[in-house]
Amino acid sequence: MMNKIYSLLFFTSYLAVASSTTIADIQGTAWQSPLVGQTVNNVTGIVTAKGTSGFYISGDKSDDIRASNGLFVFSSSATVLGKVTVGDAISLTGRVTEFRSSTQPTFLFTTELSSPTNIIVLSSNNTITPVVLGKDRSPPTQKFSALDVGPDGFLSVPNNSSSIEAINATLQPDLYGMDFWESLEGQLVTIPKPTSTAFQNSFGEFWVYGDWPVTGKNSRGGLSITFGPDGIPDGNPETVIVGSPLDGTKNPKVAVGMGLTDITGVITYQFGFFYVLPLTAPQIISTPSPDIPATSLTSDIEDTCTITFGDYNVENMAPTSSHLPTVASHIVNLLHLPDIMFIQEIQDNSGPKDDGTVEANVTLSTLVAAIAKLSNVTYAFTQISPIDGQDGGEPGGNIRQVYLYRPEKFSLVAGSPTGGSLDKVEVTGSFLKPKLSFNPGRIDPTNEAFNSSRKPLAAAWQTKSGAQLFTVNVHLSSKGGSSSTQGDPRPPVNSPIEARTDQVKAVSTFVKSLLLKNPLAKIVVAGDFNEYLQTRSVYKSLTTVLSDIDEAAKTPIVERYSYVFDQNSEQLDHAFISLALRLRKVEFEHIHVNNWSPSLAARVSDHDPSVGRIRIC
Repeated sequence: MMNKIYSLLFFTSYLAVASSTTIADIQGTAWQSPLVGQTVNNVTGIVTAKGTSGFYISGDKSDDIRASNGLFVFSSSATVLGKVTVGDAISLTGRVTEFRSSTQPTFLFTTELSSPTNIIVLSSNNTITPVVLGKDRSPPTQKFSALDVGPDGFLSVPNNSSSIEAINATLQPDLYGMDFWESLEGQLVTIPKPTSTAFQNSFGEFWVYGDWPVTGKNSRGGLSITFGPDGIPDGNPETVIVGSPLDGTKNPKVAVGMGLTDITGVITYQFGFFYVLPLTAPQIISTPSPDIPATSLTSDIEDTCTITFGDYNVENMAPTSSHLPTVASHIVNLLHLPDIMFIQEIQDNSGPKDDGTVEANVTLSTLVAAIAKLSNVTYAFTQISPIDGQDGGEPGGNIRQVYLYRPEKFSLVAGSPTGGSLDKVEVTGSFLKPKLSFNPGRIDPTNEAFNSSRKPLAAAWQTKSGAQLFTVNVHLSSKGGSSSTQGDPRPPVNSPIEARTDQVKAVSTFVKSLLLKNPLAKIVVAGDFNEYLQTRSVYKSLTTVLSDIDEAAKTPIVERYSYVFDQNSEQLDHAFISLALRLRKVEFEHIHVNNWSPSLAARVSDHDPSVGRIRIC
């Protein structure tokens, strides 16, 4: 009898030792495990999911929400993976590691248990209860990280002024989205009633939010970048990427606002973002209407005081582009033939063929003919060809900004020659009668801020009644080279923000020179700025002299977007107007013909066009 008592006491003592290091102990309350580099014995948990490179286990729930009770056990060994089945309660030994792709220092670390040994199945067919997001816990809805210090939050400058992994602060999951998802690392969760916020990427992954509070929700069901109640930009950290299903099934092809079946999967971090890896692929259960409303802002040729203008990045349009006829139909049927079109990404006559061609008259004539075929309108066009290979974009394409205009409504002001690629347009003329030295002309084309980028195209216009309008068509440097919104550098790297800031300053300097000549000059600056207005530091020089037309037209804040990427509906394309235009009636509409497409394949450009209507006399 005494031997049995001693045996029982020994077994109880053994269990106490075996369970002394919990999964929550391994995860800890900061970004990195407090036990990193240590070998831990007899870690216990229930297997919640299996993949090709390991499996996930869940231990007892911690009283501290900062410490996840889920953990990934890394092993690609078929022998190891064959020892466990979902629902098994197991104990094992392993080494605590923090994994980061060696080629991506901007990624976060992932806490793992590597080199698993001594795997013992304690019981099988155990019940697994996932964390139901929106019920058990809900993510914060505005800020990504406490390290995004500055007036523009995650969009503040300077970028990359601190590092999450270097500081390794204690998590604050109630306040910051990244901390929230980190506090669930390795855990099994359920996303009820998920809604997709964008199209799938090339790997079949897509972003969702579930049945929990969100901000910035627009009429399509996407989430727009907005400002929070404290005036700090809101980047929608309440979203998460749905990764490749662990059972090998394929995710559906989604679009903005599609509803899906509930998703149950494990939270992990990979490729610069927090993911949920579903146990099996979800299914689409609801789809928004495919109907795209046309603009209500139409042109009246007889009214020479009212001007309609359109803005459209047509994404690498060459004479032979398959999407050219579709864009023509958009201009006719959805934009209703604006008096002037600000167009970006017109390629040269040979398209992406890198043969030294820079002229684009064939591309433009083909587009104009396609529009005329669908209407009774034949646009004229004007542009300045870049120097071969100097303006960025698809190699060989020599993309540039272009104006299409209706000659029956107005024309370029006569008396100034067309500028060359490197000719800097200047404001000349007398007080109240400004002129341009070149018409059209490029703004500060030798400024190093425009290296490998498009130079703004300025023009002066005149109606048949003599009213004048000045325009600037922009296409600023793209965001290539930026880090992810959920990466290690804080604030995230927004590349090349210095160049875009200087490019906007160059446009602002030109605008100021016009207003110095005539404070009541009618000016429209529009195009693809490749930057959100919430990045206020970039636009500071421009917004002191011009107004955002969306603001002037009182466009609902959540409907101000022209682009969909990752978790956000965002605005990269803008129009700014001078005070003389804002004092009159101003109207503006976004036409979501591309980002409301039912599928990624049906989209003809990654940008949506827009239409404005202004009075210039």
